[in-house]
Amino acid sequence: MASTAPDQASPAPVAASAAVACDPAAAPTAGAGPRAVPTFADAVLGWYAAHARDLPWRHPDAGPWAVLVSEIMLQQTPVNRVLPAWWAWLDRWPAPSALAAEPAGEAVRMWGRLGYPRRALRLHQAAVAITEKYHGSVPDDLEDLLRLPGVGTYTARAVAAFAFRQRHAVIDVNVRRLVGRAVEGRDDQRSAVSRRDLELVESLLPPDAETAARASAAFMELGALICVARTPRCAACPLRPECAWQRAGSPAATGPARRAQSYAGTDRQVRGKLLAVLRESPTPVPQDALDAVWDEPVQRGRALRGLLDDGLAVTVAPGVYALPGEHSWPGA
Repeated sequence: MASTAPDQASPAPVAASAAVACDPAAAPTAGAGPRAVPTFADAVLGWYAAHARDLPWRHPDAGPWAVLVSEIMLQQTPVNRVLPAWWAWLDRWPAPSALAAEPAGEAVRMWGRLGYPRRALRLHQAAVAITEKYHGSVPDDLEDLLRLPGVGTYTARAVAAFAFRQRHAVIDVNVRRLVGRAVEGRDDQRSAVSRRDLELVESLLPPDAETAARASAAFMELGALICVARTPRCAACPLRPECAWQRAGSPAATGPARRAQSYAGTDRQVRGKLLAVLRESPTPVPQDALDAVWDEPVQRGRALRGLLDDGLAVTVAPGVYALPGEHSWPGA
């Protein structure tokens, strides 16, 4: 599962995500004949066959829309929080056209407390684009996927690989860390994905598309469960015998350390409180209802302006606010 490398058009993902429509128990099939020394992918695929988590977006019947929804939700959000939201979302909107038919505010409301709610708006915009431009079907071409709102390099490659079984390098922070350690002997903390990164990971994939797609999911899973950032479980890693990082003495991470994000007292917390009021109300909300959840007027006003600027809230009358698409207010 992937803490994804940041898409340009979406928040930087840091939690686990490996949406793959395949049977995790399938044995590795890379290569045309017996090999004296297993490849990187062979070793990881063997581990994955025995240890992959059973996640619903990995099932063969999940479908491209389900995979796309999972990839957006899993950006910066842990799997255990995504699972109930993913099921609820797909139950209500089993196809892009179903979501596109509703106001964007309903997507924000349904998003609940997953965090980074602009993802809900982008997913709604993507559903509209899929419905209008691609006849309601998630496109299978990488360039077409990149044209969807809110879909950047990581998400496009992930959907192409996991939903359509194509051979693409799919790099999130888990894959970067795994390959950086095992292949390059360094603990890579960079956030941007370079062309060299894509070429290196692609060189590790088996030649046939189906096995490559399974390998991409396996790389993420190993990085998410074993080759973790702070306390890697090296004794359980199938790459340990050949791991360049282990051979180098497990050198410290390179690049700037990731800072833990504060929340209490921040504008982000205030935005969340204001948005919760809008989300929980079936009708537009007057200013005094928003004032009641945060008593510092300057910060509250700044947070509200941020929601309006981001399209997560709209003004329906002077001093009255709602989620986007919900404009009914007496006398407005």
